Amino acid sequence: MTQIIQKILIANRGEIACRIMKTAHKLGFFTVAVYSDADRNALHVQQADEAIYLGAADPTSSYLDSEKIIKAALMTQADSIHPGYGFLSENADFADKCAQAGLVFIGPSADAITLMGSKRLSKIAMLNANVPCIPGYEGSDQTDTTLIEKAKAIGFPLMVKASAGGGGKGMRLVHEADELAAQISTARSEALNAFGNDELILERALIAPRHIEIQIFADHNGNTVYLGERDCSVQRRHQKVIEEAPSPFVTDALRKRMGEAAVAAAKACQYCGAGTVEFLVDSDRQFYFLEMNTRLQVEHPVTELVTGLDLVEWQLRVACKEPLPLTQQHIQISGHAIEVRLYAEEPRQHFMPQTGKVKVWQPASDARTDHCVYKNMEVSSHYDPMLAKIIVHADDRTSAIRKMARALSKTQIIGINTNKHFLQNIVQSEAFAGSDVTTAFIEQYAQDEAVQGSLTPSFSLLAKAALLFTLPRTSNHDVLSPPTPTWQHSTGVAYPIDLYCNDVTTSLTVTDEGKHFRICHPKTEAEATLTLVSHSATSLEVESDHQRSRVCFAKTDDILFIDDGLGHFAFTCVTHSKAVNQTKQGTAQVNAVMDGVIVALLVEQGDAVSAGDTVAIMEAMKMEHPLKATMNGIVQLNAIETGDQVKSKQVIATILQADEVTHEQK
Repeated sequence: MTQIIQKILIANRGEIACRIMKTAHKLGFFTVAVYSDADRNALHVQQADEAIYLGAADPTSSYLDSEKIIKAALMTQADSIHPGYGFLSENADFADKCAQAGLVFIGPSADAITLMGSKRLSKIAMLNANVPCIPGYEGSDQTDTTLIEKAKAIGFPLMVKASAGGGGKGMRLVHEADELAAQISTARSEALNAFGNDELILERALIAPRHIEIQIFADHNGNTVYLGERDCSVQRRHQKVIEEAPSPFVTDALRKRMGEAAVAAAKACQYCGAGTVEFLVDSDRQFYFLEMNTRLQVEHPVTELVTGLDLVEWQLRVACKEPLPLTQQHIQISGHAIEVRLYAEEPRQHFMPQTGKVKVWQPASDARTDHCVYKNMEVSSHYDPMLAKIIVHADDRTSAIRKMARALSKTQIIGINTNKHFLQNIVQSEAFAGSDVTTAFIEQYAQDEAVQGSLTPSFSLLAKAALLFTLPRTSNHDVLSPPTPTWQHSTGVAYPIDLYCNDVTTSLTVTDEGKHFRICHPKTEAEATLTLVSHSATSLEVESDHQRSRVCFAKTDDILFIDDGLGHFAFTCVTHSKAVNQTKQGTAQVNAVMDGVIVALLVEQGDAVSAGDTVAIMEAMKMEHPLKATMNGIVQLNAIETGDQVKSKQVIATILQADEVTHEQK
């Protein structure tokens, strides 16, 4: 008997909410969006048929408030809720509440979510179902004494893992027995704070394995299939960065064995809907159960491209109690797909999350881009920094890598730093094209400036930035009609221009020579002559030494955001300004690293600190960031309290040398 569903409330935000709406609308469903203060103008709100305001930007006041979401569904007469991923998608209590309210939860049962949400209980269930598991301890006796005793029996290196949650929280790699007690204590504390559950499991550590997952689907009639694998080995801090399907490491025989094990895992918990069984695979192609995600995965598009299927459509059909559209024998894998995650983060500064306004957004025309981005969108500090997923498909892996490199190059996002160039450098590396793509990939191959990028702009880019600051703000010129610079002068006069970028001020001169502009760096004696080819509101093309080059940019009154294909930079013209970021001699500022919330002040007014001491901790984009003193001295707090919202670069405290304090007191 089918289930009648006509209107779906999507209990999520960002790109996944937009992705679900696309298929829902294609199938004729009406959709309801929910939003917080930070998302009033978000793309998912614009695309939905209806939208309901939930509350403050804090997720606990909006997207994590199950009562508000269910009330919104009932208010709009929605008959189902799709949770997407993250937030409440793996919350068994929420699934139960939906059922109690007469709403279809587009996901598995609460019992399946509960079982698979516990690493300890799910591992016991997998062992009973004969699914290969990593040797370890998953017992109910959680005393430190028992954990230490079991760890010694398992051997080192060893993984200590929180039983609940994910994302690398409560997870510790222990190499030696004398580290164990402290790491258990830290993992237990972190797990309790993150998930409200301090249960731990222990597992033998697999060093540099491959992280391979199997997409499964099950319907209400007992049919369960697997749709091939995804290789998610390229990770940073246990967070996936690049995913591909099929895995270049998996053979047909291994795929069949892993697929059948994943189906057994799903049947063991009477699963229904979309799910992913994750495995770690060693160099001998022995695989071990890691966990099961009871929801749609971020990386589901690579499976869609190699199977030709729409997994959201399958979810909606299963929710309507229709049988699975295909049996196992009819599921085919064709070609190769790669997905990368575009994050608002700065790889050149330890992957610090970024906030700001998107000035230019232009996705690549020859790739699939699942995103939530639009021009003038404000990227806030309240949510995950993922902005988009870029996905390509080709006949083979080599071709897919080539297509991905081009897609990244053609994706233009200006105004906020992202990991775009980091991703491009990875996919173009010899290491990625090779066979040694394990969970240690980034640690082994992506730690240097050649991959992460440089914070120092090239002279070529400095020259283009100087030229853009001299040209009129609003113009659209080509080589046949060269523009008039912003100044009026006789040809041949060198005019100074000072550019500030990443805490460094560079002094240049620009000389208008009629058809050409000569830019000089007096300090280094570097020089370039640029011939203007074209200039629009977001693009500059010049010729130098018979070679043409183009940059994408956005410009406000005194700030230029520019991308030359090697990195994204922000320049400020300070030619007629006072020196930037100067502080009084003998002092140092402690600044917020981005927009966020101060969650802890670890010092008081007048405290003595040493260089490296943490003065405060701020939270942004689901991460905590310590704010440290850079010199020895005495703290002067800047009227900041715990819980205060702060802006990027806002002064939290000033550190004064002892003699400066004495001088001020006089």
